[in-house]
Amino acid sequence: MTRVIELRHYGKEGLPDGFRQMLIDVHADAYADAMDDEFNQRFPWFVDHWSGMNGFTCVVAFDGDEPTGFAYGAPLQPGREWWRSTDFEPNNAYTATYAVSEVMVRPQWRKQGISDRLHEALLEKREEDLAVLLVDVTHPKVQALYEMWGYEKVGEQQPFADSPVFAVMVKRLHP
Repeated sequence: MTRVIELRHYGKEGLPDGFRQMLIDVHADAYADAMDDEFNQRFPWFVDHWSGMNGFTCVVAFDGDEPTGFAYGAPLQPGREWWRSTDFEPNNAYTATYAVSEVMVRPQWRKQGISDRLHEALLEKREEDLAVLLVDVTHPKVQALYEMWGYEKVGEQQPFADSPVFAVMVKRLHP
């Protein structure tokens, strides 16, 4: 039997009780084989940081009452866009940028198109000119997936001393 995956949208205001823990639990399942990494153990800090940002939005996929994955992000402050550390120059001079911080799906629900649906739902009503995300350079299949979604790699950066090196990937939202 095929289950219907429902997408629910959330913003900074009015997050339901248990929202933070739900994201942490999905992350723990999605990264179960890498939770000994100190960077992955700091995920609760990232949830608090991002969910407190102005313009924070999140889309969570549910199979019945079970969260299967999520995508979230927020607009970046002008001049603080992640692509600024690269040689990338927007060709239209518009630079308003939405950062896609996380897209993850729990292992049991992978390879069903849920990440694509989450990503599309997260960006569908964005007014910014660009979307930017970071992907671990040791995950070429993930980078290839983002390229299929219209992103291009514009450089690399290591935002934290204990983080992986990430490919900086940019997508024009309104070509």
